[in-house]
Amino acid sequence: MTPPISLPVESQPAFLGVALSATGKTWRDRVDQRGAARALAMVQRYQPPEMLARLLAGRGVELDAVEDFLDPTIRKLMPDPFTVTQMEAAAIRIADAAANGEKVAIFGDYDVDGATSAALLAWHLRHCGLDPLIHIPDRIFEGYGPNVDAITMLAGKGATLLVTVDCGTTSFEPLAEARKLGMSVVVIDHHQCGDDLPEVDALVNPNRPDDISGLGHLAAVGLVFITLVAVNRELRRRGFWTPTMPEPDLLGMLHHVALGTVADVASLTGLNRAFVAKGLIALRRRDHVGHTALMDVSRLSGPPEAWHLGFMLGPRINAGGRIGRADLGVQLLLEGDISEAARIAAELDRLNTERRVIEQMAEAQAEAEAMASLGLEDKGSVIVTAAEGWHPGVVGLVASRLKEKFARPAFAIALEPGGIGTGSGRSISGVDIGKVVRQAVKEGILIKGGGHAMAAGVTLRKERLAEFRGYMEAALAGDVAKSRNEKELFIDGAVTARGVTTDLVNTLNRAGPFGAGNPEPVIALPSHQLVYADEVGQAHLRLRFKSSDGSMVNGIAFRSIGQKLGNALQANRGQVLHVAGSLTVDRWQGAERVQMRVIDVAVPDEGPARIR
Repeated sequence: MTPPISLPVESQPAFLGVALSATGKTWRDRVDQRGAARALAMVQRYQPPEMLARLLAGRGVELDAVEDFLDPTIRKLMPDPFTVTQMEAAAIRIADAAANGEKVAIFGDYDVDGATSAALLAWHLRHCGLDPLIHIPDRIFEGYGPNVDAITMLAGKGATLLVTVDCGTTSFEPLAEARKLGMSVVVIDHHQCGDDLPEVDALVNPNRPDDISGLGHLAAVGLVFITLVAVNRELRRRGFWTPTMPEPDLLGMLHHVALGTVADVASLTGLNRAFVAKGLIALRRRDHVGHTALMDVSRLSGPPEAWHLGFMLGPRINAGGRIGRADLGVQLLLEGDISEAARIAAELDRLNTERRVIEQMAEAQAEAEAMASLGLEDKGSVIVTAAEGWHPGVVGLVASRLKEKFARPAFAIALEPGGIGTGSGRSISGVDIGKVVRQAVKEGILIKGGGHAMAAGVTLRKERLAEFRGYMEAALAGDVAKSRNEKELFIDGAVTARGVTTDLVNTLNRAGPFGAGNPEPVIALPSHQLVYADEVGQAHLRLRFKSSDGSMVNGIAFRSIGQKLGNALQANRGQVLHVAGSLTVDRWQGAERVQMRVIDVAVPDEGPARIR
């Protein structure tokens, strides 16, 4: 597994002398002195470009691990599946279903991880000759996880084995009902949980307290993949695979694993990084009907990168679960007909556009409520907003926007006419909201709730809203204060506009895929003049910077209008600035040019003024 990222020591001087940037951060070199020595050793042994060696050193890669990091493979990183608690029991029960031709019901979550998990499992069972039932719950009418009505319906259709994916760990009553109705139950989930677990045939969850596999960072789809490796092994032992029933090629389905892993913001370290790296290669082959239709409708030009999965493909799969039919994403991923796949992808694209409008309306209202709650003194550690009329399918996105804007954990809750509110929370680094939400359920403040450190779902009565707000504030104030005081931006290296080329981007990308746990490189442009800044799209700024030798580089600052970054850029047109951001290749009508996604700026010491 990739070692944790090495952070600079406090005594290091500020990078480029930036002690206070436009966004209130101190810039630091991600590579400390020991890292610099390690980077030099890498250059001497492996001859990579110096910038690439700095990236590797800054991410804690040791000298002997360079080649494996640059080419992460499933074979080297795949653990023995049976190290996961109850994996052997799960594999045997699923293999039994395949061997006996049973009717299997798959119950998935309505997000991207759930959709890809359900699609991967269904594909495998179909390959085994089964015709599985697939149920993705309606977010509004059924809510998260298994419910008794759906379980009864699946049992009525003849299901003898129920497999829940990306849900089920805390579904005591529905899973008890499934067993009462004669179904075996296998849970494949990754959500946090306590000591109490439902009684099922197998509960595969690396985050259960008695699991020591160390695979808690996997998304559910990655866990399904490992489960199917175990199932294949069991069926191989039984002689199930024959020339007429060959063993399915799991590696050929890594498109699903990559998409679910990135969309669920799983840490791109160790096995996850290999899943995404190889899954991106699979996507570039364009040999999967559903994924190809999704990429086409997303107007994705050029080879897909990890951020495309999180910001272009994932939201469209999610749109079905948010405001449309919950099973559309799974349908697309299992569709073999090109025309039908194009139709489903177009519908998901339409729903995603509709979702944006609904989200923007709720977001504006939530921001106003948050600003009023925080006041001019900007007091408060947690934002909890709630309103009637919000669509339950967009509250998670609204919470995410609030978290980004106010740098605090944030909850957005849609209140129903009956006085019940359902909502989502998003957190900041170092603040575990999932743990506190589960505690609030134990204390009776919430009807139900759960999730991860960075994201959680809640259901509560309207009259408990103020109590919930106070509870979260008291429980998280210390961690939030600690997290928000760490105002540092780590820089991987500096170049001038002349050095910003596609070759440089390709070099940086060799350290990818980038995402949670493997941050995108942050590159600085020292003392470049801001020669152009103009608003474009939804609160973005299109930019152009010029170096002292006259070379130019284009930039964009997303969602910066009205924020500290946007205010600083608009106030400093024509000025010389230090600029920090990530480099990406912008492809338009067959042409390629490098663009910087600007995340921070600062006036050099010799400049006219320090940005505040």
